[in-house]
Amino acid sequence: MNYDNLLDNIKKIHFIGIGGSGMCPLAEILHSEGFELTGSDCNEGDTLERIKSYGIPVYMGHKAENIGDTELVVYTAAVKMDNPELIEAKSRNIPCIERSIMLGIVTRRYNRSIAVSGTHGKTSTTAMLSQVLIGSGFDPSAIIGGKLPFLGGNSYVGKSDIIVCEACEYVDTFLELTPYISIILNVDADHLDYFKDLDHIKQSFNKFAKQTTGALVINGDDENTLDAVKDVKLPKVTFGFKDTNDYYAANLTTQGAYSKFDFMNKGEKLCEIELVVPGTHNTYNALAAAATAAYLGATPKEIAEHLHKFTGVHRRFEILGKPQGITVADDFAHHPTELTTTLKAAMNMGFNTVWAVFQPHTFSRTAMLLDDFATALSIPDKAIISEILPVRETNTYNIYNTDLGAKVEGSKCIDTFEDITKYICENAKEGDLVLTMGGGNVYMCANMILKALSTEE
Repeated sequence: MNYDNLLDNIKKIHFIGIGGSGMCPLAEILHSEGFELTGSDCNEGDTLERIKSYGIPVYMGHKAENIGDTELVVYTAAVKMDNPELIEAKSRNIPCIERSIMLGIVTRRYNRSIAVSGTHGKTSTTAMLSQVLIGSGFDPSAIIGGKLPFLGGNSYVGKSDIIVCEACEYVDTFLELTPYISIILNVDADHLDYFKDLDHIKQSFNKFAKQTTGALVINGDDENTLDAVKDVKLPKVTFGFKDTNDYYAANLTTQGAYSKFDFMNKGEKLCEIELVVPGTHNTYNALAAAATAAYLGATPKEIAEHLHKFTGVHRRFEILGKPQGITVADDFAHHPTELTTTLKAAMNMGFNTVWAVFQPHTFSRTAMLLDDFATALSIPDKAIISEILPVRETNTYNIYNTDLGAKVEGSKCIDTFEDITKYICENAKEGDLVLTMGGGNVYMCANMILKALSTEE
């Protein structure tokens, strides 16, 4: 169904779950275009405060009467079909659409929409590219999956015809988009509760690439990406470390968390880029952002300047504090590939002992990628594994954190954040790194460790 004319005769829109990281930016953009918005949510937070600051009425809790005289309802994927607001709207034949559909509608209102896809690195790359384009005067709108310190939030409403957004492959939501430029960072086996196998994932990326209208910016070092787009007849801009790519990194050097490299284009050095975010994965993310910015007309000087100013995104190797000389950091890594790249970077940063506190995320992912998780968690000096966070699943896989712990020599399985905090406080020493990792609420454990160590201090 084509929803693109849906907004033509509508003035009032209600968002169920308006404080969500994916909902808030859409609300901001539609509010700036003059639509009358209302919203509801169950949790207070920074994003909700920002929404309220625009004068948008927000109801706490979900009730049928919150629908009022709205003409369209937008809901997040997390909203259940028995939500009273959804039931009320449907009973009155008010159109109800999921967030990913609204993202497609909104981004098609911009002539140059840029969608950042890939199994890993979407949020960091979207943030990097947004920072470069905003800093270089392109004035794009931006929808980012994490908080960008440069913006003080996860979105930006610009006045140009450019919008930058993340394109998530889970349950094929990115197929709601028809971007002008599609960035594909990498293609890896993930979300195997939905996708049958890697070939199924490649097929989805192939469909996504074919919905692109302008150009593809792709990782030329990633065989899965190249395979996924091999029959797509669109201009392709490649990036990576190999000098066969259109844009590539040469003379890469790293020192602690910092790295620098020559940003090359077909044998010519355009500029030197110095990053203050760690890891080879972030060099790839920076190359993707730089190649896209260059394609849009940003100068090498602008690209180098604004990538150097990029200090990271919330929950992406985010250093929270250094109580008692112990560095406490938190990272969103929840797939073996992400754990591996982040932990390898951490091990090269000069800490005495690297403690990885990992919260497995979903039973299906833990069961299907168990050996890969074990290999990744063997990289740090010490690994602590919490209970598995079920998210949307029941444990039909009969999998437990002890199954993973048994495969990681020297690891400890400690179920609760309280007990993990106690163990870390008793055993971590000055000069150590404590890195919490996972796609769930393990950041709460990081905050508990930080608070406990600071109190002892």
